[in-house]
Amino acid sequence: MLDGDFSIIWAVWLGFFAVVEGVAVFNKKKGDTLSEHVWQLFSVKHEGKAVWARRGTLYAFLLWLVTHFVTGGAV
Repeated sequence: MLDGDFSIIWAVWLGFFAVVEGVAVFNKKKGDTLSEHVWQLFSVKHEGKAVWARRGTLYAFLLWLVTHFVTGGAV
C-alpha cells in the first residue's frame, strides 16, 4: 500500500494531524481547530473590502487544489 519514504512521511503526518485535530475538537476551546484558524486567517466571519481579497485567495487555492487532485496533476 505505501511505497517509498514520502508515503510513510505523509501517513505519519496525517496521523499526527488526526491526533492534534481530535484533541482540538473534543476539548471545547474556541480557536484551536484547523477550521477556526482558517476562518480567522481568511476573515470568513467578518465583512469588508479587504476580507473579500483574502477570501478570493482562499477560494482560488481550493479551486486549484480540487482541480489538481481530480485531474491527476494535469493542472
